Amino acid sequence: MLYPELFRAFERVRWDLDKDIDWASFDASQLTDEQAFTIKMNAITEWAALPATEMFLRDNRHDSDFSAFMSVWFYEEQKHSLVLMEYLRRFKPEMVPSEAELHAVRFEFDPAPALETLMLHFCGEIRLNHWYRCAAQWHTEPVIKQIYETIAKDEARHGGAYLRYMKKALQQVGDNARSAFAKIGVLMASASRTAKALHPTNLHVNESLYPNDTVQSRLPEPGWLERWLDEQIRFNTDWEKKVAERILHNLSLLFDRPFESVQELNRFRKEINRGLASPSSQPV
Repeated sequence: MLYPELFRAFERVRWDLDKDIDWASFDASQLTDEQAFTIKMNAITEWAALPATEMFLRDNRHDSDFSAFMSVWFYEEQKHSLVLMEYLRRFKPEMVPSEAELHAVRFEFDPAPALETLMLHFCGEIRLNHWYRCAAQWHTEPVIKQIYETIAKDEARHGGAYLRYMKKALQQVGDNARSAFAKIGVLMASASRTAKALHPTNLHVNESLYPNDTVQSRLPEPGWLERWLDEQIRFNTDWEKKVAERILHNLSLLFDRPFESVQELNRFRKEINRGLASPSSQPV
């Protein structure tokens, strides 16, 4: 069971919202309304950890270890939303999200294969880590820079915890896990080939609500994410390359096989799937 160890590890590095954020260093001249609006959108997006947690608990009823870890992940993700809202409450109170705006991103996600969802969120944590690091460079106001740097580190730790559960899945189900992880890895490391921001909050998750079935589609300004990435923080091809390299690096370690490109990972995926489809791999 990984939960007890992960709980203790996360406790040792947990930051305090009141004591560890240098609120006194706020510089009003370095915060614009445009910047404050992006903070509001990120606060609402982080609130979507609520329906994501409900999804994880529903789809992982078979796995009490992972479900227990959700208590830690959910707490820290909601804390991200809270610290962003606290920033607005102190310095731009008219921008604080309303309860209705927060509740709008709480909706049911369709059931999905647990292993693929795990890999999707592992990649999502890597991407968020890079988005927030990029955002910290874009902002010039000291407090929000510190906040984004702080929560970026949390996202990296969350990715590391998901990786531990992925390793456990390999031990338990072998090539079925390899196939699921490689499939999603190919998709999430290929973001440079699509105009769509590949993150769990920007993917369709409820067929009956389509097209309003992404977290981003339910925000006050549904198109803000692409504008934030492309025109504001300028998450360019260099940043995107870092995300892809991080995904490939971690899968190389996970599968004990080097992947220098998405094409190599895709060839591995096909190799695993051929093995799963062969008669010799079927139970007698």
